[in-house]
Amino acid sequence: MKIKKYISVFAVGALMVGATSCSDYLDVDPENKVPEEKVDYTNIDNMYQPVSGVYAKLRTGGMHWVIWPLSIVRDDDVWSGRVDDQAPLVDFGNYKYDNGFWGLKEMWNQYYGMIKVANAAIESLDGYAENITSDADLKTNRAYQGEVRILRAYAYYRLVQAFGPVTILRSNTQTDLTRSTVNAVNRYMLEDLQYAMDNTPRVRPNKEHKGMVSAYTAETLAAKIYLNMAGTIENPNREALQKVKELTDDIINNGGFQLYSDYYELFKIPGKLCDESLMECQCTDFGTGSGDMVDADNWFVFQGPANNTNIAGWGFIGLYPELRNWARERGETVRYTTSFLEAGTTTPSGDVIRPLQNPTQTDCWNGKAYTPTNELTEGRTKYGANNNVRILRYADVLLMNAEAKVRLGENGDAPLKLVRDRAHMPEITNATVDQILDERRMELCCEWGERYNDLIRTGKAIEVLGPKGWTADKTYYPLPFETVNDNPDLKNDPIDE
Repeated sequence: MKIKKYISVFAVGALMVGATSCSDYLDVDPENKVPEEKVDYTNIDNMYQPVSGVYAKLRTGGMHWVIWPLSIVRDDDVWSGRVDDQAPLVDFGNYKYDNGFWGLKEMWNQYYGMIKVANAAIESLDGYAENITSDADLKTNRAYQGEVRILRAYAYYRLVQAFGPVTILRSNTQTDLTRSTVNAVNRYMLEDLQYAMDNTPRVRPNKEHKGMVSAYTAETLAAKIYLNMAGTIENPNREALQKVKELTDDIINNGGFQLYSDYYELFKIPGKLCDESLMECQCTDFGTGSGDMVDADNWFVFQGPANNTNIAGWGFIGLYPELRNWARERGETVRYTTSFLEAGTTTPSGDVIRPLQNPTQTDCWNGKAYTPTNELTEGRTKYGANNNVRILRYADVLLMNAEAKVRLGENGDAPLKLVRDRAHMPEITNATVDQILDERRMELCCEWGERYNDLIRTGKAIEVLGPKGWTADKTYYPLPFETVNDNPDLKNDPIDE
């Protein structure tokens, strides 16, 4: 959606979720749900409002800063960045999980809050559908429902990534909260995504309503789910791999996507909602130097370097020297400069990152969360102001396509070449799975736990992460203590439905 056109709707959504963003996901009355007796379901002009509320919840809840380190610190490349503050995040990166850590409950509640808002939105859209008299409006209603289902599936995807078996909350009044198996949640997500593929527009998210999720977003998320179902390298599930290939082939052949030519600017203001984008969390400062912003709270600020200029934040999210050495040995230049914001350097944009002042902190931060001073709206000083959070990218589609083809005994060089060409890396012929996984490690480093997920799904985790203390029983985080204590159904064995 065009953010200026729909900004009043975004603001309403933000107000409706803001006061309850930390509420327990088990509250009987769904937050963000306008009482039905006060909604005029005959006023079809307001039909998009419940959809905008789900996008607002993605931004206000799904981008809560503590979710980010919990999503990315479990691999061999990233750590929390600070020993002196939030020490549990350091421990979590070393597989020493504390189920009493407040951040686990926050992650659980925020994603289930998003699911509850989505459930409520679908109820509202059903109410509008009962009063629709034209085929065109009914088609629009189904498209809106598809958007909501994509966002709901996304929340479940992140919950499974973190906790494994989780509760499928089919209704906001549901009382039995027994968890479902990972396979059952996968099936539930895929049902939502199939509905979206059938009913949402087959367009890039930057086309009709700028920033909307679309049928291609649904295909991307479905491909990621099938890739997780594809088994290890030694014991592949060929049917799942074939689905990955089919879905990504469709996106590549019909979606009109292309890699943004400048990898460095891809994650900065010029790269917002470019032709590579499949899903972003939208933010804006309205092009004004003061006043309210629609932003992701402290998602960017949390990752800003320990600096003494506008380009500064809390100093979290560190990238290990071993990753940087590996990248240099590979000959990485463009992706090195973009991904690693190193202490004691000056960025290509002219921002000085001062030498490390505190030895308990990292000396390298996430460069993909960096917005240069010269790209900030004049008058704005908040780290990352006016930038979007990137969630799903076309580069990931290309690499999934390459991997699926190679694991099916086909050649995956063509999609891999596109990714490497953009990074100014030499062509690889007859690429292997290991080479593609290495490409994913570099291309997607510090993005939504992709490295950890790749190691888990391919069966490589024990080899790579075992020396750090990882064991199979550490695959998922424990459920939050308070949540389980308050809801004994969560102690039941997961069911396959």
